[in-house]
Amino acid sequence: MGSVRKASAWLGLVDDNEDERYYDDEYSEGTEPGEAWVTDPRVKVATDVAEEKGRRIGTVTPDSFRDARAIGELFREGVPVIVNLTAMEAGDAKRVVDFAAGLIFGLRGSIDRVSNRVFLLTPADTEIISGDSAAHRTDGFFNQS
Repeated sequence: MGSVRKASAWLGLVDDNEDERYYDDEYSEGTEPGEAWVTDPRVKVATDVAEEKGRRIGTVTPDSFRDARAIGELFREGVPVIVNLTAMEAGDAKRVVDFAAGLIFGLRGSIDRVSNRVFLLTPADTEIISGDSAAHRTDGFFNQS
């Protein structure tokens, strides 16, 4: 794969099908049929710990307006949601933004634009800390006066 193609695949502009060229159908990843994976009970899965502590963030990249339901369900559970609308047509993307605005109004949340066509929906009990406030602080490590 050429360097331009690799860069395009990394940016998500083209599909990266490099792995498919080397895929062997006879190789089966995982366990044998009927055999289950066993996890050490002392090890907690990261998603379980995150859910217990309320430290989850959802990401949704809808293809059409039908996918707006996933955004609403996560947000209603109190999970901050990053909505990436770059894969949508402009008309449908506007409808999703309108839907998100209704969600944040109804549930007293907030919406912030992260980048072009990417938004962060945060529930009412979530605080967003911006990196800008840290640059204006007078105390701390970088204050050398």
